[in-house]
This record gives sequence, structure tokens and C-alpha cells, in this order.
Amino acid sequence: MRDARAVRFWAVLLVLALAHFAVRPRLGDPRFAPDLALVALLLFAIHTRPGLGALAGFGVGLLTDAVAPTAFGAAALADTLVGYLAGWLRAIFFADNLLVNALFVFAAAWLRDVVQVLAGNQLAGGALAWQLLAFSPLAGLTTAVAALAVLLVFRGWLTHRPAV
Repeated sequence: MRDARAVRFWAVLLVLALAHFAVRPRLGDPRFAPDLALVALLLFAIHTRPGLGALAGFGVGLLTDAVAPTAFGAAALADTLVGYLAGWLRAIFFADNLLVNALFVFAAAWLRDVVQVLAGNQLAGGALAWQLLAFSPLAGLTTAVAALAVLLVFRGWLTHRPAV
């Protein structure tokens, strides 16, 4: 029974990772489309130790940077930080309350965007303000809604804590 739960947990993460690259580009403007790779990272990080969350975040960030290498390393830094913090804060924020989970995903997505934009150092002035105060919160909102949908659909599958 425990092995079946682990397989289902990893299957959800795999589906999210694949959907990030197959479905997300078709959801409209990438500035505020939901980040399904971040949802997968957060789900993994809250089920492991902070170090493994950071390592997974680094891998997700490198993959993201490889796809869009305009500011190579910015996504790796941001996702590493978010993966570490998600693993560290899991006991505080990840309860059975779906609203608390959605707010946590929103905050993680916004933090990741802020770190990535500032580390990338490609925007200034009004463009930077628009990105940080308009597009990043919208991206956080859509990512939180996507995470909420995943948690509602796969709630029984995501209760397993993999032994990693």
C-alpha cells in the first residue's frame, strides 16, 4: 500500500512537470500563466527536508533557465531559495486547510518572481514596478489557483511522505 501511494505521489509530480512545458505555453501570456513546475517543486519540498527541497529547486531552476536563458542562473537561485524555505516552513504553513495552502503557494510564487526578476537585473524603472507589483502577483494568483485545483483533485494521492 505504501509503495502505491509513493507511485501516485511521483505520478502527480511528473504530470505537473510535463504539463508545465506542454500546457502552460497555451494558457496565454507567460508573465501570469500558472507555474506548474513551481507547484510540483512546492509539493516535493513540503514532503522532504529543506536540503532536498533546495536541491530540487536548483534542478527546476536550471531547467527553467535552460529553456529561457536570458538571465541564466536567476531562476536557479530563486527556485533554490523557495525550495529550501518550503521545506523549512512546511510544519507551519502546510496544514489541511486549502486556503492556507493556496496563500502559501501565492507567497512562494511571488517571492520566486521577485528574486528571479531582481537577480536577472534586466528590468528597471516602470517596467520593474509593473513586473513586481502587477504581473508577479497575477502569476502568484494563477499559480495558487492551479495548486488549489491540484490539491482538490489529487488530495488522496498527495498525503504520502516519500522516503527521500
